[in-house]
Amino acid sequence: MGMFGEDSTAEEVTAGLDLSGKTALVTGANSGLGFETARVLSLRGAHVIAVARTLEKANTACASFSGPTTAVACELSDFDSVVACSQQVQALNKPIDMLICNAGIMELPELEQVYGLERQFVVNYLGHFLLTQKLLPQVQAAEQGRLIMLGSGRYKSAPAEGIQFDNLSGEKNYDPLTAYGQSKLAMSLFARELSVRLGTSTTTANSVLPGVIMTNLGRHMPTSKIIMAKLMGWTFMKSVEAGAATTCFTATHPSLAKVSGHVFKDCNPYTPEGPHMNDAELSAKLWDTSMELLQQYL
Repeated sequence: MGMFGEDSTAEEVTAGLDLSGKTALVTGANSGLGFETARVLSLRGAHVIAVARTLEKANTACASFSGPTTAVACELSDFDSVVACSQQVQALNKPIDMLICNAGIMELPELEQVYGLERQFVVNYLGHFLLTQKLLPQVQAAEQGRLIMLGSGRYKSAPAEGIQFDNLSGEKNYDPLTAYGQSKLAMSLFARELSVRLGTSTTTANSVLPGVIMTNLGRHMPTSKIIMAKLMGWTFMKSVEAGAATTCFTATHPSLAKVSGHVFKDCNPYTPEGPHMNDAELSAKLWDTSMELLQQYL
């Protein structure tokens, strides 16, 4: 698009926009990119539904925002909690103009499982898949609803086949970065498949690669990586303000009202490397598998 770039901040890309009367739901709104995204959308007048792992964290975040807010608790690794969160949001009886699936965990050093599935896949992807399915009617009820999935440049670290459908448990040769890459590839494939299934609807779905930012997302990384990031991060890392820019741009900019099924990076459309991000067969299979895994909660 050319209007903004990698150094643009969330405030800069939303400057002049009036989001009064619009509602934005942001997961992980209590820290890092989620907090900055929610803060700026609130600053521009949006009603922010701040979703965090606990109600205390969500309320603390809301106290920092300037506009109207609703605090909601959601533990993405607990599907009952996701369903309860969606019911609370449904009870607001408000269209959702922006559904931003931002929360996540990264590089768990040891294999952890939930429901017999690798935890990063559950938290980063499946929990958001379930939440989106539950709230999709409210997004479609908005004049021009937008679904934003937070991916990562680490999609390149996913397994060679993209999604290991025969190893969603993570029990075969677990590697922290590979598992994280798979979960984030899944998020971008989800946005792609959503766009396909929405068809000519006024609702759009896109994924975002925010860049490398020092937030508490990296708290599980090896100590050596954290030390290196703190020493050398200034050479390649973005600020949180710049890291949230692409999300805010994709969620709000008028020029993107009819843009769907794309990946955005540095506030511009991005052509992913490798074969997986645009693999129609892979994204459809992931959708069908996810529906099967979550059947009793949908």
